[in-house]
Amino acid sequence: MRLALDEAHRAVRGGDVPVGAVVLSADGTTVLATGHNEREATGDPTAHAEVVALRRAALELGEWRLTGCTLVVTLEPCTMCAGALVQSRVDRVVYGARDEKAGAAGSLWDLVRDRRLNHRPEVIEGVLADECASLLTDFFRDR
Repeated sequence: MRLALDEAHRAVRGGDVPVGAVVLSADGTTVLATGHNEREATGDPTAHAEVVALRRAALELGEWRLTGCTLVVTLEPCTMCAGALVQSRVDRVVYGARDEKAGAAGSLWDLVRDRRLNHRPEVIEGVLADECASLLTDFFRDR
């Protein structure tokens, strides 16, 4: 999560909401890819930290299936990112702060564990939650 927080700080430098993500390999020890929000920098509405990191991890592995991988992200994924997690077949999602307004991994919705879908990653929430949440709170207070 510390690496994801480092990525979140990079997002702020780019004028974006501070969310960072890291994709770990199946053995859990190798960082395949990192990402942070890049919507402002790129003008791409889909450039959320999770999507950026998943795309980079797929390029690193040479395939879209990220079976066995773990995505670590500072904020609970939204519906778009939760869908991308299911589609990419990651095995687990670890996140810091809950997103009561748009979260789709247990708070507002629980898309990633919906039994109607063909893939349901494990979800671990609350890792360094206070630190992840305060980064977001400070960012929006300053705006």
